[in-house]
Amino acid sequence: MDLKEIQNLIKFVAKSGASEVKLEMDDVKITIKTGSDSDTTIVHQVPAATIAQPAPVVAAAPAVETPVATPVVPSETKSTEDSKYITIKSPIIGTFYRKPAPDKPLFVEVGQTIAEGDVLCIIEAMKLFNEIESEVSGKVVKILVDDSSPVEFDQPLFLVDPS
Repeated sequence: MDLKEIQNLIKFVAKSGASEVKLEMDDVKITIKTGSDSDTTIVHQVPAATIAQPAPVVAAAPAVETPVATPVVPSETKSTEDSKYITIKSPIIGTFYRKPAPDKPLFVEVGQTIAEGDVLCIIEAMKLFNEIESEVSGKVVKILVDDSSPVEFDQPLFLVDPS
């Protein structure tokens, strides 16, 4: 496990809300604890020949409730053209999907009128498929993420014209 993978694991655990995750592999033991004061990460690397480790053990994060996208009005520093739109952002990290299954139609398309509670997309996180619902009514102006792309927490997904 290289440093980049460890850093990505730390970021994922911090955003997931888990308080502690332990990971043990052949030559690496990782414990990540998140607390109210600070985040603590302990990494031990042991030569693989000296200690035989049991199968990897990973503590699972708590179950995630189906999140609802929260609309955020863009800041005034953006152009006046975008200032009239509402940005719908990702409530979790995961993989963004525009349709419920490969053989099904898209949830929404540019130009489509949506209402509160309409499903806009699915974000898959840790094998859980979370339907992202709209909290605003309006017309979809732009879809900012490609299908099957990874998304971060608070990443803009859609621009909606509420008028």
